[in-house]
Amino acid sequence: MDVFEAVRTVLAVRQYDSRPVPPETIEKVVEAGRLTASAMNGQPWHFVVVTERDGLEELSDAVKTGRYVRDAAFAIAVAVERDSILAVSDASRAIQSMILVAWEDGVGSNWTGFRGLDAVRAALEIPDDYDVIAVLPFGYPADERLGGKKSRKPIGEVASSERFGEPWRPSDR
Repeated sequence: MDVFEAVRTVLAVRQYDSRPVPPETIEKVVEAGRLTASAMNGQPWHFVVVTERDGLEELSDAVKTGRYVRDAAFAIAVAVERDSILAVSDASRAIQSMILVAWEDGVGSNWTGFRGLDAVRAALEIPDDYDVIAVLPFGYPADERLGGKKSRKPIGEVASSERFGEPWRPSDR
């Protein structure tokens, strides 16, 4: 799958079937996060991969918006260095890289939580100088997902040419 096709078709997945995700796919997802570009190559993140059922259930209880984490094949908690002003931006890029690489292999995900995830930090023994900004559950979708069926604003509502509010003209170049 090429990158644009992954972006075009990726959907938030909140229900997973019981199939395990192969270790090589998990490794590829984590590697995608690690390889993502960051400002000044600071890499102000740390990824905690959780595969054990007890750990997934504990994460599910700790993330109010992600109760379905318990049904995932694995999850990744994304922690960022608290003193880095660019950490959230950099880690957000890494999160999207991981989600897209998983999707290429048919594995769905969704971003759960955002800050205030002290219970996750405590459960995973993440040091106090890190904030947890997300828990990403991963697994094969429970139902057949029809990628690309998205409800999005028309391009003219979200993009302009040269200045804000000028009609988008993609082929003027």
